[in-house]
Amino acid sequence: MYLLRCIECGEVYETDSLYTCAKCGGLLEVVVDLSNADFRLDGNNITLWKYRSLIPVKTDPVTLFEGGTPLYPLKTGKSSRVYIKHEGLNPSGSFKDRGMTVGITKALELKKRSVMCASTGNTSASMAMYAARASLKAYVILPSGKVALGKLTQAMMHGARVIAIKGNFDAALKIVRKLTERNEIYLLNSINPFRLEGQKTIAYEIVDQLGYVPDAVFVPIGNAGNISAIYKGFRELKEAGFIDDVPEMVGVQAEGADPVYRAFIQKKDRIDPVSNPETIATAIRIGNPVNAKKALRAIYDSGGRVLRVSDSEIVEAQKFLAKQGVGVEPASASSLAGFLKEEFDYDTVVCIATGNLLKDPEEIIRVCEKPMEVSANPEVIEKLL
Repeated sequence: MYLLRCIECGEVYETDSLYTCAKCGGLLEVVVDLSNADFRLDGNNITLWKYRSLIPVKTDPVTLFEGGTPLYPLKTGKSSRVYIKHEGLNPSGSFKDRGMTVGITKALELKKRSVMCASTGNTSASMAMYAARASLKAYVILPSGKVALGKLTQAMMHGARVIAIKGNFDAALKIVRKLTERNEIYLLNSINPFRLEGQKTIAYEIVDQLGYVPDAVFVPIGNAGNISAIYKGFRELKEAGFIDDVPEMVGVQAEGADPVYRAFIQKKDRIDPVSNPETIATAIRIGNPVNAKKALRAIYDSGGRVLRVSDSEIVEAQKFLAKQGVGVEPASASSLAGFLKEEFDYDTVVCIATGNLLKDPEEIIRVCEKPMEVSANPEVIEKLL
């Protein structure tokens, strides 16, 4: 059993087909019956659907065996034990697959024939892949010239109809919301509360893998759904009696796209949008995150904070991870960049890496040393070794 509840006015709905509150327009969250939990956090058989008893779907899932992503220990030179949760090793190369396996399954439950999203790249790649698996039509609206080729090619290859607009992500999302209101197309951005039900399993897995609750979890903030979902996962584990405490949720934004950071510094519960967001980290280049209120609530309720990092700090963190064999896109590295930027009194920290290294090749090529081109002569090459 599950319900939808408005985070603003508390109105409750027994329906699967709303994205926002019909009474006040507020964001909705899914309330699941935690007494249904039938899994053990024992470190075994870790996949997303291990936790199905707390995932609100009624039919067999559309799955590509997402979840169960590794938790790598890192050497940072600091006193904290630091782990990176590499969501870039999901099927499409990002954490979005957790939300899409649930979202696409829900679309089939509701007898939808097509799905739509606005995207900075990863959402479209994931939606297109899972829609193809479910034989659904997929429509993507994205900002022209602002999406990394690694992500764009995924959406195109999996058969989505890709439409580029002269505008940013926030403009694309406004269009998607209008079109899905007027048509029988299922909206699969993170304003859809069922998307976040897949992403909350990151929290379940962290406890399952570590065997305990970390002191803090650092999460990149773009559209702000992931940090909200992860906090919800920890909160549910506490309410269900699996854990005694929740970690501090630490959001990290890029300097050029930082509305949640600004709201936090001003101790506000809502944001003032950034009209022209800009950062090397394309996946979090969002000025008006739709889940900002949920994210701020998660941060305040957990005793967490929001940090801001520069593009150069993001690149340095990306290189730092690469030297330890962990390849991530720029947005993914922002979580570690936030941790490395300041001194913290945490025993254990988990940084969420949201997407794979190959997602954003243009930026990687730009900042890396270029290959040397020489004659095909062993003696010449030997001198370069």
